Amino acid sequence: NQPHLLQKSLALGQQYSSLGSQPILCGSIPGLVPKQLRFCRNYIEIMPSVAEGVKLGIQECQHQFRGRRWNCTTIKDNLAIFGPVLDKATRESAFVHAIASAGVAFAVTRSCAEGTSTMCGCDSHHKGPPGEGWKWGGCSEDAEFGVLVSREFADARENRPDARSAMNRHNNEAGRTTILDHMHLRCKCHGLSGSCEVKTCWWAQPDFRMLGDYLKDKYDSASEMVVEKHRESRGWVETLRAKYAFFKHPTERDMVYYEGSPNFCEPNQETGSFGTRDRACNVSSHGIEGCDLLCCGRGHNTRTEKRKEKCHCIFHWCCYVSCQECVRVYDVHTCK
Repeated sequence: NQPHLLQKSLALGQQYSSLGSQPILCGSIPGLVPKQLRFCRNYIEIMPSVAEGVKLGIQECQHQFRGRRWNCTTIKDNLAIFGPVLDKATRESAFVHAIASAGVAFAVTRSCAEGTSTMCGCDSHHKGPPGEGWKWGGCSEDAEFGVLVSREFADARENRPDARSAMNRHNNEAGRTTILDHMHLRCKCHGLSGSCEVKTCWWAQPDFRMLGDYLKDKYDSASEMVVEKHRESRGWVETLRAKYAFFKHPTERDMVYYEGSPNFCEPNQETGSFGTRDRACNVSSHGIEGCDLLCCGRGHNTRTEKRKEKCHCIFHWCCYVSCQECVRVYDVHTCK
């Protein structure tokens, strides 16, 4: 079992965040399984979008967990960029798989719509009849193609008959399905002085921040599972079953996990916890980002900090803004 290798193969490492600006040598990307290596060579044109999507997913993970004890910390110059955190089948692992898989699908879909790849483009299959006061136009985004790419690449490693592969596949798909569920019409007005006499509309992906918010809710309500073993013709196979029968059974849109999370209060090399010492906290909040909970009851330090900011800004006709520079003093609270 090598669940941590997802970080090597799906996340590609921070050293590959600039894939879009340099030639890609598939054989030089560490951690790819043979199926991913074949995918890279066959579809090398969209590999920069795959890398960009993973980067997008990591950035969104860090935004969503910025006030939590685990804040989606990455480790520089390390192939397993999250450290040992993803070794366990926890809620955190579930979220990382879901948001990274969604990021790949999202970035590939956007790249196709922008015309940066010759192997994909706009979606012309789901238009249907136009609506009242508008007609089809623009470039409808082909999210189904982006989802297919994400499924082929991200799920290539998850082919073992064990519980962790089953969990990873499920959470990958939960992330991708979020995009398809939230496709919507985006419209542009045409007419004299923007009178909107005619509107052209196209299918568009939601904003990625909205997807992140949605998946964060799914993280909070993730379903705990138990592992069951079955004897099949190919040998022993592990599957997942909901731990609590009286709760609603998880759907394909829900995240699943089967191991508890560490509390992330103290540094622990084995679990990958960095602890919360020196983390900034919100002294006025009673939530998880507040100093009481984030600092795990250890208390906090307070210091003052001077910051230079633009102030007294004036708009000049036409067309620029002039500002003064003010020094403001802030109280900064950090965990002991």
